[in-house]
Amino acid sequence: MAKESAKARARKRIATVARYAEKRAALKAAGDYEGLDKLPRDASPVRLHNRDMIDGRPRGYMRKFGISRVRFREMALDGKIPGVTKSSW
Repeated sequence: MAKESAKARARKRIATVARYAEKRAALKAAGDYEGLDKLPRDASPVRLHNRDMIDGRPRGYMRKFGISRVRFREMALDGKIPGVTKSSW
């Protein structure tokens, strides 16, 4: 479980990227790099890091499901993810 401050910081970055997306695209298309420099650092999508949507775990992220490997295993065993079953052979 990640700290609440880390999860809040990640949510804030996601909101900042969304807020400045159109402006960044327009400045980039115009080649105005001075204007891009004046935008906040967190407006760049490169600064985002994938985190578990539920508990904020930064490592072991499964992109297809948006959750960490630990959470995925728990949810799969509980039958909360449709179409996912434990393999046996």
